[in-house]
Order: sequence, then C-alpha cells, then structure tokens
Amino acid sequence: MTAERQTPPIQPKPSPIGAMGFMLGSFVLRILQFVLIVVGFSVGVGTVVIWVGIPILIATTGFARWCADVERRWVRTALRTPLAPVERLPVYADDGILRRWRIQLTDPTTWRDLLYLLISFPLGIAEFAIGVAAIPLLPIAIWVVPWIGWGHGQLALSLLGPNQTRRLEVKAQRLQASRARGVDAAEAERRRIERDLHDGAQQRLVAVAMSLGRAKSKFDNDPNAVRALIDEAHMDAKLAVSELRDLARGIYPAVLGDRGLDAALSAQAAKSPIHVDVEVAVEPRPPAAVETTAYFIVGETLTNIAKHSGATEAGVKVWRTDETVVVEITDNGHGGAEIRPGGGLAGLADRAATIDGVITVVSPHGGPTVIRADLPCSW
Repeated sequence: MTAERQTPPIQPKPSPIGAMGFMLGSFVLRILQFVLIVVGFSVGVGTVVIWVGIPILIATTGFARWCADVERRWVRTALRTPLAPVERLPVYADDGILRRWRIQLTDPTTWRDLLYLLISFPLGIAEFAIGVAAIPLLPIAIWVVPWIGWGHGQLALSLLGPNQTRRLEVKAQRLQASRARGVDAAEAERRRIERDLHDGAQQRLVAVAMSLGRAKSKFDNDPNAVRALIDEAHMDAKLAVSELRDLARGIYPAVLGDRGLDAALSAQAAKSPIHVDVEVAVEPRPPAAVETTAYFIVGETLTNIAKHSGATEAGVKVWRTDETVVVEITDNGHGGAEIRPGGGLAGLADRAATIDGVITVVSPHGGPTVIRADLPCSW
C-alpha cells in the first residue's frame, strides 16, 4: 500500500539500468520521429499551394504531439522524471478540422513539443554512442550514465513539462496548501501544550499550594502534620518540575540543539522498546527547523511502530543531498499503514508540510513498512 502527501519538486537520478535502457532504446525511436516529422513538414509546406499539403501538415502536427506524449510517458518511466501533466488548449468536438489545427498551432505546447523532438534527434545519437561505449566500462557507466539520464530529464522538464507560468501557479498552490497544513499542525501543537500544562504541571503546582496552605494553618499546633504536608508538597513540586522538563523537551530537545541529529536520534532509539539501528550523515548541519522536523518525525514514527506494527526491529537512516535531508524509517511489522485524514501519519505529513516537506509511505500488507520524509533545506 502506497500513500503520499504532495510530490517532491526535486528530480531524482535514474537508476543505471533505467538510464541505459532509455539511451539505447530511444535510438530507433529518435530516427523514426525525426524522419517522419521533417519529411512530413517539408512535403506539406512544398505542396500547400495545391492544397494537398494541408492534410499532410495536419497529420504531421498531430503525429508530433502524439510523439511528445509518448516521450513524456517514456521519460517518466525510464528516467524517473516527475513530469507533471501538460495542459493543452482545449479542442471541442464540434470544431472543424481546420479550426482544431489552428488551435494546435497556436498552442505553445505544440511548438515546445516539436523543439524537444528536434533536439532529441542529435542528442539521442550521442546518448546511443555513449551507451554502447559504456557497456564494456561497467564501473564507469554505473556512475556516469545516471547523470546523463538526469540531464535528459532536465531537458524534458523544461520543454515537455508545464510552461513557466503554470509551474509557478502549481508551486504557489502547493506552498499555499503546505502553509495551511503547517498552520493547522502548529495550532494542534499549541492545544496539546495547553492540555499538558493544564492536566499535568498546573495540577501539581495547585497541589503544592494547597499542601503548603494546609501546613501553614497547622504550623503552630501540629508539627508532625506540617512535616508530612511539606513532604507531600516537595514531592508534587519535583513531579511538576519533571513534567515541565518533559514538556520543554517535547518542544525542542536540548540534545538536538547541543549535539545534532545523530545524538538526538540515537537517544530516541535507546528508549524504544524494540531494537532500532540508526545511521545519520547530514553534514553540513541542516537548519534548525529541518532538524526539529526530522527529530519529531522519527520519534512519532518509532512510537507508532512500537504500539501498532508488531515489529521486532526498525531502522532509521538520515542523509543529506545538496538541498534536501532525507529521513527513512523502516520496520519488519505486519504492514498496512496508510495516510488517513486525522491519523498519525497524516499528522507527520502536516508537520513536514510546515517546511514544504513531503511524506511517502510504502506499506504492503505483510510488511515491511517504509516511511520516507524529504525535507528541503531551503524554502
């Protein structure tokens, strides 16, 4: 079972096998596309004066747009490029053939599709040559080929993805939604703190005041009772201090600020009732907001694992890329976890959304469960 909140705006590198398959498998497709498109437009333009060229141009335009759609699916699958759906100008059923063609020609995506297909022909030849040359040099290919695939994915993002205006609109909508969820998460955290103060430390301090008041009234007449009341007040005061300390730790743990994520997460793992392996590599140290979010995501996830998953062991891996801190928590439990409105995982997603992060959950029935948080270091 897979669930996620939002789509990460960062393009991952493709796998070496996926990138190699794309580079080698696209060669014949590139030749076919280029020849048919160039020949179609050339013949269509050359014969347009006798009207024969118009249906040829219409067919070639439709073929180019179809090829671009095929490329979008191919790039998404092989290169793992997060190409968002493209919005074309609408064409209606009662529009005539010439009107539909005119709409296609005035649609900016048509020309961006065509530019991509024309650029991809020489690029595909070069990628094919690199792919063939890289096969005997497998260790080098494993490192180089994914970067070439990543670069091609960037080209596809710029030409086959939504235009700049649409991308900015989508980003604004995503940020607006994440900020709204962040406000909700902050409000829920405020209510939790108020509830903990009212039900915990405040009640202890009231008990201290009452015990001291009773001791004051008995101070002259019953020294033994005074001593017992003071002992009771002392105990309640220590409990209140302990509860306030726990509350402060829940807001921002001191070990996180002093020693960073590695020490803080190791301390969390040591308190877990199941065995937890921790691996942390986040140098240079990320911003405090990212550290805090990662800390609480791990803590709440480990608590949920211990309570509900039936797992006997778990693993926490945290690493940093150039612009993102990735938190991955796994367990060997029975699986079936999913993000449900109002559930614990939804709360994690809302917490991540406060810094424009994303939570992804993969939890097939029978396990294992993998919960991943991608937390940007700038927003």
